[in-house]
Amino acid sequence: MGLAYSMFRELYPPAPHFTAESVPDLSGKVVLVTGANAGIGKETARVLLIKNAKVWIACRDVSKGEAALRELKELTGKDAHLLKLNLANLRSIKLSVEEFLQRETKLHILFNNAGVFRPPIELVTDDGYDLTFGTNVLGHFYLTKLLLPILMSTAKSSPEGTVRVVNSASQGHLFGNLQFDTFVDGPKRRADHTFRLYAQSKTGNIVFSAELHRRYHDHGIVSAALHPGLSLPRLAIPASTFISLPGVIDTQIKRHLSGIWQQLSTWALWDISHGALTQLYAGTAPDAAKLGGQYLIPWARVGAPRAYTQDPQLGKELWTWLEEQVTKL
Repeated sequence: MGLAYSMFRELYPPAPHFTAESVPDLSGKVVLVTGANAGIGKETARVLLIKNAKVWIACRDVSKGEAALRELKELTGKDAHLLKLNLANLRSIKLSVEEFLQRETKLHILFNNAGVFRPPIELVTDDGYDLTFGTNVLGHFYLTKLLLPILMSTAKSSPEGTVRVVNSASQGHLFGNLQFDTFVDGPKRRADHTFRLYAQSKTGNIVFSAELHRRYHDHGIVSAALHPGLSLPRLAIPASTFISLPGVIDTQIKRHLSGIWQQLSTWALWDISHGALTQLYAGTAPDAAKLGGQYLIPWARVGAPRAYTQDPQLGKELWTWLEEQVTKL
């Protein structure tokens, strides 16, 4: 009953009370958005630029990032900044953060937006982790960890609730527990299903976000997780079922799926602008400053993740495991 109700609330959201126009003026704010060369991340960057933020888009492919910069310039008349970031390579994350810290002395909002969805099982990160978990969870953990000093220093000189870390999760978390012995490549992981591995990573995003709140809210950091809206390919259900669902959006996370799904999604899904609303709300709305540790759902509402994700002991165990992976670098 709880699972069905949670899915219903997220599939059938009411009309949004928060829109792109609701985003306050962000003059003087520095924002970093991972995966902002496409999809929800790029739409988020577009709105942030319109609202006068200094925006960094972080992505793995420099040529795609440069193309996104040009497009954002055309759309907004403003310049964003590019940071090369490969979340599937831990050492390169450190180099990227070092570059960012050479260029900036403040960071007000970090959008951990990038993600991969069901890549072929044989693909792993450069360090040998499951590509989905390694990118979606471990990579973002390490990025956030390395940026914590600048986030905390920015919080000290900013009004309460200004500094935020926004972690993109998914309704998919409802279908996957954390199985620590599948985080690294091996026989058990290779025998697993790619959707469960994806669901596991989205569970990890929520667990990490809640634990980040527990550890750092006293340092002025507001951490929240969110489900931006379902994209059709995450559900193996005919497109006609979802034509009128306002909770279903089009994203480019579907790139590893078959051509038929990609063709169906071009006409069955809602515009990408809807997908950015919930994370824009989490990152910028004044009243969202009180939502640390929460899980948000479309469109800009407080939701209820699985109780499993809120277990402090699980949060501690995951954080400890993540720390162990990066302390040896």
